[in-house]
Amino acid sequence: MAYFPALLNIDYKKVVIVGGGKVATQKVRALLPTKAIIHIISPNLTEELLTYAQNGYVRWHEKMFEANDLEDAVLIFAATDNEKVNNAIEEATEQWQHLSRADAKGRVDFINPAVIRRGDLVLTVSTSGASPGLTKKLKVELEQQFDDSYAQYIEFLKHCRKQILSNIKDASAKRDALKETLRPEVLEWLTAGDKARCEAFLQSLLNDKK
Repeated sequence: MAYFPALLNIDYKKVVIVGGGKVATQKVRALLPTKAIIHIISPNLTEELLTYAQNGYVRWHEKMFEANDLEDAVLIFAATDNEKVNNAIEEATEQWQHLSRADAKGRVDFINPAVIRRGDLVLTVSTSGASPGLTKKLKVELEQQFDDSYAQYIEFLKHCRKQILSNIKDASAKRDALKETLRPEVLEWLTAGDKARCEAFLQSLLNDKK
């Protein structure tokens, strides 16, 4: 199957996870950086999920699954180890809703890639279910290549872009200035903690391109 890659804005939208075990825990971890309204349907939870519920990060419905649990949900995760329950979830899912079955049987509208977050930088890896082991291996490699310093790097690039677009009028000069901000020295300066040098570099760009 050829999946279409996309980054979704699910802030303040209802997401339903049916199941309270290890798989459900993984799904919640992936969802927590968003502002989605996360509902968990399960008679019991892992300790981690219970902590999330107690702290108000998720809404726990301590019960067995019922079809009306899916009302208004944009994403639905069938994360149980019971095929009959997963089938019932699929049957209750409307065509406009997006369903992911952990058992990969029946209807699977989307899958979750491995994700590396560094501030606004989001890297995803997927083998479309062919080799989860390779996906994990590639994720580890990317985590090492793109370490935590990239969070402040991306933040600085965003700051640069805003200043360049606001202060440089010529379109060609804007493109040249934006390209200059990608010089490897910028990341090296930030990694070394020399933010003043980065700001001085930006100011020189703004002055040169005006």
